[in-house]
Amino acid sequence: MKIALIQMTSSDDPAANLVIMRNYIREAAGEGAEFILTPEVCNCVSDSRAHQQTVLSYEDDDPSLAGLRAAAAEHGIHLLIGSLGLKTRDGDGRFANRSFLIGPDGGIIAKYDKIHMFDVQVSAEETYRESDGYRPGTRAVLADTPIGRIGLTICYDVRFPHLLRALAQGGAQILTAPAAFSYVTGAAHWEVLQRARAIETGCFVIAPAQTGTHDTSVGKQRKTHGHSMVVAPWGEILADAGRETGVTIVDIDLGEVAKARGRVASLTHDRGFECDF
Repeated sequence: MKIALIQMTSSDDPAANLVIMRNYIREAAGEGAEFILTPEVCNCVSDSRAHQQTVLSYEDDDPSLAGLRAAAAEHGIHLLIGSLGLKTRDGDGRFANRSFLIGPDGGIIAKYDKIHMFDVQVSAEETYRESDGYRPGTRAVLADTPIGRIGLTICYDVRFPHLLRALAQGGAQILTAPAAFSYVTGAAHWEVLQRARAIETGCFVIAPAQTGTHDTSVGKQRKTHGHSMVVAPWGEILADAGRETGVTIVDIDLGEVAKARGRVASLTHDRGFECDF
């Protein structure tokens, strides 16, 4: 199966980002990709909650979701919208960080709200409080599709191996890991985390990423790591997009999942244990 990862530098303008994504989808489909994936928060990268309130929409009337569903139908491809920032009707006014798996008819096959919020202090100058603006999801999501069983995750989820292990034990062959990974933590941890999750689960890990310095009309600019990546179930890196924007095409063979799990069947070897603490 031919897949395509879109690596982009989303601004805080959803309309402009949609044009960029649709152009990349057209390019990837023209190169024969059957499954195309975008990064996390591909509609809007912003640290201004006031700006997000102005430009984001509810799922039912979100122009980015509608436009990307139309693109999937136009080109007859499966599309993983890495995630969209969306308004919710929660009493505290927080947004959802929501991933969508779209079918070739433009229908929504599955959707997943990011469970783990990126609340960290990387340094004195770099602090993130994702949970201030986004409410965490509560449900793991596994989708059966004609192109394989796909487990959905988003970015910081990759640091929580029990989630990805549960998806693999539920039958996932592919784990999607769209990201807007911090430039600092990405340089230190991105590659080893993606490879570790692939090896532990015997899955393909497909991680389309944001990259570079993101233009903003309000608030400070954010810098992301890039290096969109595809890792095979045995841990081989099949693609690393570096830091440039664009489309990366990779051929994957889902038969490699069974081969890897046959060699090391660790998904079936869990044992309970006691703790002395």
